[in-house]
Amino acid sequence: MAHNTATMGNLPSGIGICTTIPDILYVPELIFGGLVWILVACTLVMPHNPQAWVMFVSIFCFTVTFVWVVVFACGVHQNKGRWAAADFIYHGVAAFFYLSASVVLANVTLNITDNSSRNYKLDVSAVVFSFVATLLYFSHTLLSAIRWKSF
Repeated sequence: MAHNTATMGNLPSGIGICTTIPDILYVPELIFGGLVWILVACTLVMPHNPQAWVMFVSIFCFTVTFVWVVVFACGVHQNKGRWAAADFIYHGVAAFFYLSASVVLANVTLNITDNSSRNYKLDVSAVVFSFVATLLYFSHTLLSAIRWKSF
């Protein structure tokens, strides 16, 4: 754990993405984003439009984060500063998307009239995981900004 802060000015590759800050957040981002995707997909998607936005955000962020992990693991970035900037920008956009999706999903969940239904319980779980994913992406954005500025 001692090298977590020492390598803040470097972009990790290989297994290093599982041991450095902020890249250690990739795994929880994928887990919580996947949970949001699964939970919203399991519910009755009513109304369609707001739930479609939540599905888009969860699938988009899950897919791009997975591709981002592969890019970092393969070392495509070659430790260049523009990749650190791209990491910061992507996670900022993802945090904003997840925040908007979380608010929309919370609003849809509050408007469900049958609080004992299976869909309500799944939506409540999805709202919690969506806000956790928002927090993870926001934290990753802040830590990526610090790393980008250290290049």
